[in-house]
Amino acid sequence: MKCNDRKIVGVVAWDTHIAQIADRVGVEILSVGDSVGINLWGHLDPFEVTMDQMVIVASAVRAGTKRALVSCDLPFDPLVMGINETVKAGRRMTQEVGVDLVKLDGATGCPEAVSALAEAGVPVWAQFGLTPYTASQYGIEYRQLSEAELPIDMESQLVSEAKLLESAGAVLLDFTNSGPHVGPAVTAAVSIPVIGGFGGGPWLDGRVRMAHAAIGYGAKNIDEDIDAYANVANITLKAINAFTEDVRAERQIKGATKTIVG
Repeated sequence: MKCNDRKIVGVVAWDTHIAQIADRVGVEILSVGDSVGINLWGHLDPFEVTMDQMVIVASAVRAGTKRALVSCDLPFDPLVMGINETVKAGRRMTQEVGVDLVKLDGATGCPEAVSALAEAGVPVWAQFGLTPYTASQYGIEYRQLSEAELPIDMESQLVSEAKLLESAGAVLLDFTNSGPHVGPAVTAAVSIPVIGGFGGGPWLDGRVRMAHAAIGYGAKNIDEDIDAYANVANITLKAINAFTEDVRAERQIKGATKTIVG
């Protein structure tokens, strides 16, 4: 698709039903993100998510997917886990769950983990770029930066990082906060696809969006004007409110088609 200039579509999913819907649409990648902890379970710390929890969520997405590639985040930085544990986790995901590739955050800090996974037969989607956790590596304070605010040498550094991860064996790159200047330069510098979620744009080989954000699933969508493709939170609020009214008014609830006799 990169060679043919066809954009790659990725959707972050955490359950079977979202996976089935996105797979039916025809997206290329279903990404099981460790963001499930904060965005679905109410965690405050992204590092609270465990490997066992990721296995459960990835299994649910795998069950709902017939054609798309399924990727799953490894929940810890390889610098924390150690390379051997990272490889063990990657093998568990591919062999036990059946994912097609694993996503490794902060991969630039540990390219040897990418190589070790690749050598073990585990395809790697390597994440790099500006995040709250990597900003210090670039000597800047993380915030929403405009292209003009980026350090002048960041383009060459990020191009070098992309090439490093490609040579380490990554099959796909996740470039965060790419920007319309550095993004195209990085995309052109490597032969593997470069796609991105937050801070990305049409200059990359594709985009990834969290399904729950795209459909306006979060409760904050009820009270805030959030740019999304739908507002499922408001629809859900109205539906549960109507259900509550039916129960309190002693009406039969919708969908309750069976009658218990006795």
